[in-house]
Amino acid sequence: MEKIAVIGCGLIGQGWTAVFAQAGFNVAMYDASSDAAKRALKAMEPRISDLAEFNLVETDEVPQILGRISVAGNLEEALDGAVYVQENGPEDVGIKKEITGSLDAIAAPSVPIGSSTSGISASRYCEGIAGRHRCLVVHPINPPHLIPAVEIVPTPWTDQNIVSRVNELMLQCRRETIVLNEEIDGFIVNRLQGALLEEAFKLVGSGIVSATDLDKAICDGLGLRWSFMGPMQTIHLNAPDGVDDYVARYGKMYRGFGIGSYETVDWAKIANEKLVAELSQKTPVAEIPEAQIDRDRKLMVLLRHKATQSKRDCP
Repeated sequence: MEKIAVIGCGLIGQGWTAVFAQAGFNVAMYDASSDAAKRALKAMEPRISDLAEFNLVETDEVPQILGRISVAGNLEEALDGAVYVQENGPEDVGIKKEITGSLDAIAAPSVPIGSSTSGISASRYCEGIAGRHRCLVVHPINPPHLIPAVEIVPTPWTDQNIVSRVNELMLQCRRETIVLNEEIDGFIVNRLQGALLEEAFKLVGSGIVSATDLDKAICDGLGLRWSFMGPMQTIHLNAPDGVDDYVARYGKMYRGFGIGSYETVDWAKIANEKLVAELSQKTPVAEIPEAQIDRDRKLMVLLRHKATQSKRDCP
């Protein structure tokens, strides 16, 4: 079995460890604090057992998964023989630079070094490192072992072979990969979340709506569809002739809300140049009615699940 090194044993490191061990890799956990590493190893048993309780892994797999996890006594031991390194240090450029420099000096030359940073582009901390070509951001969504999306963000100088290998490894770990074509701070998920939070804070802060009712707009509104299709596919199915039809019908309305930088973002131009071809390939306009039926059936399954959970939560 191949080995992966997880550097930093906080909650994100523990989540990654569960992901890699489930996929059949031996995982060497290392933390500068030996006590933190020991606590993390102890925490893995209930974490993996919880997965079995909810039928996300087979019960008889639990001992095998836990058997693949170990704590390394030092960085050299953790990196010895590793085919991939996942770094989970603090969200600080200086610390990232120091840690990545140490990893680059010890890990075998061809081994990719991924960082779990939530918003710091890898070029900001690895530019001066000899092995910068193998450094990139591999950002999970917390908790990593439960949410499958992973953002893969190369620097301008990351070797394309490294990007491909990391993407393949993540797919092997049953992750849903989001590969960026260009580096940008905050990546995709947190930029989207940040844009929504900006408007949410304005609406709540101005007294227009309570925080409780605003949350309903997502968990009982937009979030139901977004849980199995993103906003682009959502609007593609919300107009008879697809995404460009949606923009033609509703683009002016959104501009009237006075949010966003519409003077620099031309919805119609982007729809015609990029979205129509991609979304129509995935769901041709002629197949939109059938896709709507599929969407509605998935919504019914989700609503049934939410209703069941609500009954369980009642005293």
